[in-house]
Amino acid sequence: MSDTKKVTASREENVAYMNQVLPVQDSFDIIQRDIYIGERASSFYFIDGFTKDETMLKIMDSLFKVTAEDMPKDATEFVRLCIPYVEVDVLGDFDQIIRNVLSGVTCLFVEGYEACIAIDCRTYPARSVEEPDKDKSLRGSRDGFVETIVFNTALMRRRIRDPHLVMSMREIGDSSRTDVAICYMEDRVDQALLDTITKRIDSIKTDALRMNQQSLAEEMFKRKWYNPFPKFKFTERPDTATACLLEGKVVLLVDNSPSAMILPTSIYDMIEEANDYYFPTLTNIYLKTARVLITIMTVFLTPVFLLFMQNLNWLPEAFAFVSIKDTVNIPLIFQLLMLEIAIDGLRLAAMNTPNMLSTPLSVIAGLVMGEFSVKSGWFNAEVMLYMAFVAVANYTQPNFELGYALKFMRLQLLILTALFNWWGFIIGCIIILWSLCFNKTLSGRNYLNIKLN
Repeated sequence: MSDTKKVTASREENVAYMNQVLPVQDSFDIIQRDIYIGERASSFYFIDGFTKDETMLKIMDSLFKVTAEDMPKDATEFVRLCIPYVEVDVLGDFDQIIRNVLSGVTCLFVEGYEACIAIDCRTYPARSVEEPDKDKSLRGSRDGFVETIVFNTALMRRRIRDPHLVMSMREIGDSSRTDVAICYMEDRVDQALLDTITKRIDSIKTDALRMNQQSLAEEMFKRKWYNPFPKFKFTERPDTATACLLEGKVVLLVDNSPSAMILPTSIYDMIEEANDYYFPTLTNIYLKTARVLITIMTVFLTPVFLLFMQNLNWLPEAFAFVSIKDTVNIPLIFQLLMLEIAIDGLRLAAMNTPNMLSTPLSVIAGLVMGEFSVKSGWFNAEVMLYMAFVAVANYTQPNFELGYALKFMRLQLLILTALFNWWGFIIGCIIILWSLCFNKTLSGRNYLNIKLN
């Protein structure tokens, strides 16, 4: 397809070119509809399933009433006088026309008009706007982002009725041509950060964003594989996204993805959740403090327990009760590692289990792994207790990627402690601190919001 091909005044030539580029005969959902408007041959092109039937019926009813005497001289006048619809455009480039047709826009060629008339009466299949399962709020709104980008921008525009809210659209991918919206408050955004984000998005050269938002994140920032901490914050809540916009951040929306990407990101942003915006200051501070302490415990509880079990003489008498009383049949490090994998196995099984069966199967799995694994001698009760706390405490913070980053830090801390005792524990702590301090984000700062060169 040539980018310089222009529409001609001959409908036959235009239709021949469209049928050459589009698989009209082979694809059942690409439809060509030939009619007469004012005694002139005309052709509609549209995608079945993307067009609002009622709207198109009303438009065609109006077009059938146009007589030969009413036909204007050019397409612009035809749009102004004969099409009773709001979103109508006149296109002269076939590249734009093909792109619009494949996006769901209805395109009309009329004999004698050296242009194509694009009627945007499309509608996309979409689920209802409902609260996301992962990031719930006790007192906040109950809506959430969906897979349709126009609906998502409308949810944010509804909350911010300010002319400074800008939503700039980009198209990425030679084949997918995925819509990406860059949303920001013009009077509050860091202009240097906005320029950096815009340049990176505009410079992306790829065939398709195969995994939508994740593909965009990987194209924008090539992160180092050995640092698992995420560089982007994602949210499925429009109230959280709009709060970040009002703080001067940039929000990226990708079509077909039900979440927003928020930039810039720090560790403080990662541990925030929707409830933090809806409670009084004192309650907010308490919840954040509790979440931070529990998050720290998920990383250090089992490694510290392992360190003390390897050095029982370090254990104060007041805490002597935490030591293992029963026989240790399997080394503690292997018990902990096996339970780490088993917990992930249960999580994956729960994700793929039908809803009606998930609760009874979870209860059965919990009983089998809890009581019978201890009685059988595979695991000690103390190890099961601490790993159960870690498994539950992982859900105190809403960010899924951060949860697995903390898990990887805990695993390397466990292994180093088992291999090198207290020296390994210190080295593991240094690695965690190094990963936080040198995890450079898109803004040029690290997780602790310190500027990196």
